Amino acid sequence: MVPPTNNVLSADTSMGAVTLRVGDLEKMSSYYSQAFAMESLEEVSRGREVHRVLGRGRTPLVKLVHTPDLPGVDSRQAGLFHTAFLFDDASSLAATVYRSAQVTSGRFIGSSDHHVSEAFYFTDPEGNGVELYTDRDRSMWIHDGDQIRITTTFLDPNEYLRKNLTQEAVDAGPSLAGRVGHVHLQVGDIDTAKAFYVDALGFETTQTGYSGALFASAGGYHHHIAMNVWNSRGAGPRAASLGLGDVAITASSSPDLEALQSRLRKASIPFASDGRSVAVNDPWGTRITVALSDLSTEEMLAR
Repeated sequence: MVPPTNNVLSADTSMGAVTLRVGDLEKMSSYYSQAFAMESLEEVSRGREVHRVLGRGRTPLVKLVHTPDLPGVDSRQAGLFHTAFLFDDASSLAATVYRSAQVTSGRFIGSSDHHVSEAFYFTDPEGNGVELYTDRDRSMWIHDGDQIRITTTFLDPNEYLRKNLTQEAVDAGPSLAGRVGHVHLQVGDIDTAKAFYVDALGFETTQTGYSGALFASAGGYHHHIAMNVWNSRGAGPRAASLGLGDVAITASSSPDLEALQSRLRKASIPFASDGRSVAVNDPWGTRITVALSDLSTEEMLAR
């Protein structure tokens, strides 16, 4: 385990299951099951809300919270740009893309070669963005000084499937590993976002070359978190709506959580802590939960 410093998150930091507030729980659960080969892992009811965790194997990937009567996702407000699910190899990614392309309740919106990764993009039935991707080996990444080169060039989806799709991977479905690789957010202002996500939370900037966007990570990854103003420039605090409910970050140790709390206090940012997790709102009201890596599914449902 790489120990944390006072200023940055530990290199062992990773992303956890994103929480989405949804209007139609069964439709959304069916979509994530059919398109992305996820299974229901746990469920709990709280009054009118139903909290359902979906994942592959025993790895939680998304928590859906049925929240009646909220307005739909507003693409211009701060919140979620996409949740990015990372797969171990090209055949697993190709099998999931193949499944997703056949589910008509969502929408395929494109694919890109980012040099560090190969990615396919979808929109779920309630307007939340989803990325499916696999990383190239880190030895292939190009560094320009302290920046990691991230490109956006065309990736032919049909050619990718022809090259990498196998029946074995399709049949394996949920048994193949997957995890949340990164989360891309919509924010109102990049400088304000940097002050929160880099200076206070402790991510390190990895790419600033895209106009209106910032990429950051822990431990030299290309990005665990990204922020852009492409649709949301000037957005104020989020109104209550369907869509993003919580961004989960997994900390490797209690000292990492303690260092985070110290940074938040120094920045005069209020937070809540129970000793195993820290919950804090970003400048637009998006909740960020940083929790220890052994957090159980039951504890995640309780958030």
